[in-house]
Amino acid sequence: MLRWLTAGESHGPALVGMIDGVPAGLKLQSKDFEAELHRRRQGAGRGARQAFEKDRLEILGGIRHGVTTGAPIALLIHNSEWPKWTDVMSADPVDPQALKIDAGTGDEREIARNRPLTRPRPGHADLPGAIKYQQQDARNILERASARETAARVALGTVAKAILEQSCGIKLVSHLRSLGAVTSQAAEPIPADAPALDASPVRCLDPQTEAEMLAHLDELKKAGDTCGGVVETLAYGVPIGLGSHVQHDRRLDAAIAAEIMSIQAVKAVEIGDGMEAARRPGSQAQDEIVRDADGNWQRVSNHAGGIEGGISNGQPIVVRAAVKPISTVPKALRSIDWATGEESRANHQRSDVCAAVPAAVICESVLALVLAGFLLERAGGDTISQIKANLERLNAGDDRA
Repeated sequence: MLRWLTAGESHGPALVGMIDGVPAGLKLQSKDFEAELHRRRQGAGRGARQAFEKDRLEILGGIRHGVTTGAPIALLIHNSEWPKWTDVMSADPVDPQALKIDAGTGDEREIARNRPLTRPRPGHADLPGAIKYQQQDARNILERASARETAARVALGTVAKAILEQSCGIKLVSHLRSLGAVTSQAAEPIPADAPALDASPVRCLDPQTEAEMLAHLDELKKAGDTCGGVVETLAYGVPIGLGSHVQHDRRLDAAIAAEIMSIQAVKAVEIGDGMEAARRPGSQAQDEIVRDADGNWQRVSNHAGGIEGGISNGQPIVVRAAVKPISTVPKALRSIDWATGEESRANHQRSDVCAAVPAAVICESVLALVLAGFLLERAGGDTISQIKANLERLNAGDDRA
C-alpha cells in the first residue's frame, strides 16, 4: 500500500512530505526532485514570489546512494523566505514588541505581514476555516490552505513517477487545453513532447494559441484581474487491470477524480470525454474493439479516457481538471472585516494572474501518486525487480491483454 502525507505552512520554515510503501531498488537522486520542483515554479502568469522563493530539498530517509531501501521516504523542502517570517510564524510565543517596528518618527507601526488578517478573501478557505477552527486570525487557515503545499505533492509525485516508469514504462505528460477565454485546438501530446511543453510559457504546442494566451494574460494583469484554465494530463503505457469494479473505493476513476479535486483551485474533473460524452449518442461515445492486421485486440478510439468500469483498459488515461481563477484578485473583492463587523475589501498582498501552468505539473504528480498506488496493489512485491516480474506474469497469463 502506498501512503503519503504532507505537512507545513506556506511561510513556515519548510514543507514536509512522507511516502510509505515505496519498493526497494528504485533509482532516485536529489536532482530528480529538484527538476520536478523547478518545473512547478515555471510558466506565464506567475507572480514575483516565484522569482525569489527557492525550493531547497533535503532527503531525510528512505534513499541511500541513489537507491530506495524500502523504508519510508521523508522529504524536507526548505523555505528560503523563512528568515523574514521567523517571528510571525514562530511555533513558540514571541514578545509582542517583536511584531512591531520603529518607523523613525517615534510611533510604532506593525509590519504588514504581522497584522492579524480579519478580512477574508472570497474563494479561499479564510472564512469557513476560521469559523470551523475558531480562529481570530485568518493566517492560521490560509498558511496551510495555500497552494504552496503542492510543492510537497510534486516532490512525492517524483517518487511515484519513478515507480511507474521503472516498473513498467508508464510516462505522463500534461498541457493546457485552455487558459481563461483562449482554447487550444492542439492534438493530445505524447511523452516525447514533454521538453517542448516545458519550454512553452503556457504549456501549449501551438504557437498561435500560445501567443493568444500570453496576450490574454497581459490584458488581465493590466486590468488587475485573474483567470483559470483547463489542464489535461495523460498517462501512457498503463497496463490493463488497475482498479476494480467491485467496490466504490477500488474504482480507479473515482480515486483519480478525488485526488485531482483535492488540488487547490480545482473545481471540476473529467476523464476521457467527460461532459462531452453526455451530449453524444451512445453509438458515438464508446470505444469499439477490433483486431489489427496481426490479430491483436485494439480500440478505434479513446472516449473513455483509458478506464472502463473503474478498471484501466490499456488505453492512455486522459484526465482534465478545471482550475478556477486565482481568488486573491488585485482589485480586491468585497468582504467583511470580522474584527469590526464593517464592510471592507478582502486582504491582498500579492497574487499570480493565473496558476493553470503549474497546475499541469501538479496534476501530473497527483495522477502519478494514484496510479503508482494502484499499480503496487495490482502487482505486489517489495522490490522493483519483483514488481516487474509480477507484471510480466500477469500480462503473459491472459492473451487478451
